[in-house]
Amino acid sequence: MLFPLGWSLYYGEPVSSAFGISAIITAVSGLLLWRLTHGVEGMLSRREALVFVTGGWVLASAFSAIPYELAGTFPNYLDAYFEAMSGYTTTGATVLTAIEGQSLSILLWRNFTQWLGGMGIITLFVAFFPLFGMGAAYLVEAELPGPQTERLTSRIRDTVKSLWYLYLGFTVLEIILLWQVGQIPVFDALTITFGTMPTGGFTATNLSIASYNSVVVEGIVIAFMAIAGANFGLHYLFLFRRRPGCFIANPEFRLYLALLIGASVFIALNLINGMGMSVGEAFRHGGFQAVSIMTTTGFSSANFDAWPAFARTTLLFLMIVGASAGSTGGALKVTRILILFKYAFRRISLAFNPNVVIPIKVGGEVLSERVISGVIGMTVLYFTTIIVGSLIMSALGLSLVTSLSAVLATVGNVGPGLDGVGPLLNYAFVPAAGKVVLIICMLAGRLELLTVFSLLAPSFWKWR
Repeated sequence: MLFPLGWSLYYGEPVSSAFGISAIITAVSGLLLWRLTHGVEGMLSRREALVFVTGGWVLASAFSAIPYELAGTFPNYLDAYFEAMSGYTTTGATVLTAIEGQSLSILLWRNFTQWLGGMGIITLFVAFFPLFGMGAAYLVEAELPGPQTERLTSRIRDTVKSLWYLYLGFTVLEIILLWQVGQIPVFDALTITFGTMPTGGFTATNLSIASYNSVVVEGIVIAFMAIAGANFGLHYLFLFRRRPGCFIANPEFRLYLALLIGASVFIALNLINGMGMSVGEAFRHGGFQAVSIMTTTGFSSANFDAWPAFARTTLLFLMIVGASAGSTGGALKVTRILILFKYAFRRISLAFNPNVVIPIKVGGEVLSERVISGVIGMTVLYFTTIIVGSLIMSALGLSLVTSLSAVLATVGNVGPGLDGVGPLLNYAFVPAAGKVVLIICMLAGRLELLTVFSLLAPSFWKWR
């Protein structure tokens, strides 16, 4: 909170006291918990790590909502908590009805929470504050998005630190490019970058990236959204290990790139035929929205809710697929889609030849049945969450498209949906019960569902 506090003090904004008081409340609460809790030396168990990570995100959002509450940004604390959770989970779903009317430090805080949540608020402390000892691997596994956490170095702490250095480096580079090449103010470059690299989607303008109407800005943002949506392990191998062929050799990246290009082309063609757009405009907006939605960033360069049905359906499909494992993006992840297709092909082959042995390989490596069953279980849980969440939202009076897209957009950490939660609208109208449901969807989606939902199983608390 010291970052937006310093900003507000420098520019003399009246919300300085809100950040100052919030920082004091948070620090005192942390100190009291530290002093009053009996510390025990030893390694964190996997079960303790799940509780620690989930509780950490719930409490971080709770304290981060205090500045909004004290500044009077929202009419109630639930809305403030919704915005804070949306920020940390990099969802980008907002309940702000007039973004440009807010103080700059409040807008900076919204985007800064996204940047912190992109690589993970727990992994930040694992990397730079070695307080967790030998339980760090479980914490990272519970927080980082993806089917499995890849170790790039022999020590998990060094791996996480390398990822954070990459993340910071890309952040600085995008800020400079937007400021110098895109010719936009430093504050705008800062907030856009804080929404791009974590694939979050918050901006300081009501119309998102469409407010700038700049091909250069959109091009820079597209490039960094694509970078953020790829596996950071590949960036590490390319930049630190000097392995330029690692991208092409990776089957997930090839499918990720193919889906981005294919969706961009099909959406553009649909915009040309269905709306009479020029070829340039169709590929400009179609490409931007395909990358934005698939990487689960949620920026908008146009009102895609007014596009033809095929284009909108394609975007909904991209919301489900999501970005790569090991990226800052959300949703199911491309690698799971790849494994599911290979598994479906195997089941088809076994239907007419049940005795054949067909191992499932990704990148030349044979996957264990444990990994495959984990992917299938995660997929079943993902769609079950979407169905149950959509039923609850529709029971609260929301339309079918609004209910489905709102849940898809929050579980996948995308942000904008369709109909009532389209790119030009917000989530302020959703009933209080619906906001609670969507908060759970955001948290569960960001922590890969199992981290959160395992806490709901009675056996989790009875197991010894």
